[in-house]
Amino acid sequence: MALAQGVSLLTVDVHNPAEISPAFENLRDAGVDGVNILSSPLFSGFREQLGGLALAHRLAAICEWRDMAAYGCLASYGTTRRELQAMKAAQIDKLLKGASPADTPVQQPTRFELIVNLKTAKALGLTIPPSILARADEVIE
Repeated sequence: MALAQGVSLLTVDVHNPAEISPAFENLRDAGVDGVNILSSPLFSGFREQLGGLALAHRLAAICEWRDMAAYGCLASYGTTRRELQAMKAAQIDKLLKGASPADTPVQQPTRFELIVNLKTAKALGLTIPPSILARADEVIE
């Protein structure tokens, strides 16, 4: 779908913390305008660094977690950690009460939140359309 819109995609794999900063340099050197920072156990401890690097390299970054938007990503879109923890707790409760893991249904989040960071948008020289701002659950100004 991206190619049909005239957008080319570049994947950069990061396997350890030492590769985070060079990955952003590679994206900048490749002329990338935006980045989708996927959620991963590796990145959870480096949320502030990821948001800061995206902003420092002038990349419009979309992230999964709200706090990453607060640290400099342009926006975040994803479920809340609170909802994920509640789902985990419910499943653990079922298992501790004797439910078979095979009979416990897989759960997926049903609510997602959109956070837009207008400070980042201004720093990147971007204008966020009013329709996006109206749909946002939170706007960081």
